Amino acid sequence: MISALMPTYGRADIAFDRGEGPYLFSTEGARYLDFTAGIGVNSLGHAHPRLVSALGAQAKKLWHTSNMFHIPDQQRLAERLVAHSFADTVFFCNSGAEAMECGFKTVRSHFDAAGDPGRYRIICADQAFHGRTLATIAAGGQEKMLKGFEPAVDGFDHVGFGNLNETRAAIGDQTAALLIEPVQGEAGIRTAQEDYLQGLREIADEYGLLLFFDEVQCGMGRTGKLFAHEWTGVTPDVMAVAKGIGGGFPVGACLATGDAASGMVPGSHGSTYGGNPLAMAVANTVMDVMLEDGFLAHVRDMGAKLLAGLEKLVAAHPSVLAGVRGMGLMIGLVCADDPKPLIGKLRGNGLLTVLAGGNVVRLLPPLITQGAQIDEALAILDESCAQLGKDS
Repeated sequence: MISALMPTYGRADIAFDRGEGPYLFSTEGARYLDFTAGIGVNSLGHAHPRLVSALGAQAKKLWHTSNMFHIPDQQRLAERLVAHSFADTVFFCNSGAEAMECGFKTVRSHFDAAGDPGRYRIICADQAFHGRTLATIAAGGQEKMLKGFEPAVDGFDHVGFGNLNETRAAIGDQTAALLIEPVQGEAGIRTAQEDYLQGLREIADEYGLLLFFDEVQCGMGRTGKLFAHEWTGVTPDVMAVAKGIGGGFPVGACLATGDAASGMVPGSHGSTYGGNPLAMAVANTVMDVMLEDGFLAHVRDMGAKLLAGLEKLVAAHPSVLAGVRGMGLMIGLVCADDPKPLIGKLRGNGLLTVLAGGNVVRLLPPLITQGAQIDEALAILDESCAQLGKDS
C-alpha cells in the first residue's frame, strides 16, 4: 500500500524541530552542523533575525494579491537585480525549475518575435541538472531523470561539458540558444573554465544565439561573487536564479537583457504566486545582507579556509578521499569509492552534507558560516574519514 505522503524521496531517518544560524536541531534534541543549507537554499542560515523580522512584518500587512496588481517590493527587487547584473528585466516565480521554464519561453519567444519561430532548440551540457519538470529533465538529459517520463520533451540537444568543438558541431538551423551551469552542482561541482564560457559567448555571438546561464545553485553569493559567471567576465543573455535568493522562502527569478526578452509581452507568461509580497519582503532583505560591504569577501575567505583544510584531509586519508574542488562555499569532496558511507558517518558525527554525482560529497554551508564552524566541520570530517579508514 502506498503511503499517504507520495514516496518520491529516499529520506534520511531524521526530522528537525528548529534551526539557528548554521545549526539544525532534531526532534530528538541532537544538534547538527548544517553544510547542506537546504541544498544551497538557506544562504543566510536558519532563523536569520533580519529575515524573521521582514517576514513577520509583511505577514501582518499583506500576503497575496496576484500579479493582476502592482507589487511595489517586486519592482524594487527587480531594479536591484538589474543594477547588479547584466540584465534589463526580471520575471519572478517560486522555484528554480520555474525560472528555467521562463528562460525556455524567453528564448523561444525571442526568435518568434524576430520572425524566426523555427529556431527553438537549445544546446545543453551532459550531466546537467536544470530541475524536475518535463522540460527541465529533458534539458538535463540524464537517463535516470528521464526514466518513466518518456517521450522526452523535444527541443534539447546535448554535448560534452567543456567541449566547444562539440558545441559548434551541434549548431543547426533550428538552434536558438546555448545553456550551461557555470558550476554544475548535481554533477559533482564541475566548474566551467573561463575559456570555455568565453568560447560559448563567442559562438553565441557568431551564430546569433542566446547564451543562457543556470545559476539556480551557484548564484546569489554561493561562489563568493553575487553570480558565479562574474569570475570570468562573461555575461549571458538569459539567466535563472533561485535557491539562495529567498534564503529559505520559495523565490525564483529569470533575468534577461531587453533584447532577449523582446517576445515577453503581456499575456506571454505568468505566475499566480510569483513575486508575492511575502517572498519579496524576504528576498529584498537577502539582497540587503548580501550587498553589504564585506559579505561576499567573507564567503571567499571562508571558502578558501574550507578548501585548504579539505586539501589536507585528502592527503591524510587517501583510502577515503580522492580530491576536492569548487569555488567559494560550493565545494565538492571527491571520494575514493562510494560516498554514501562517508555521508552517513558524517551525519552520525553531527555534520550534514549532500550527495552529488561522480562519487562527490557536496558541502554547501550557509554563507554566514564562521571560521569556528569551518574548523568544527573539518574536525568531524577528519574523525569520520579516520573511522572509515579503520572500517575498511
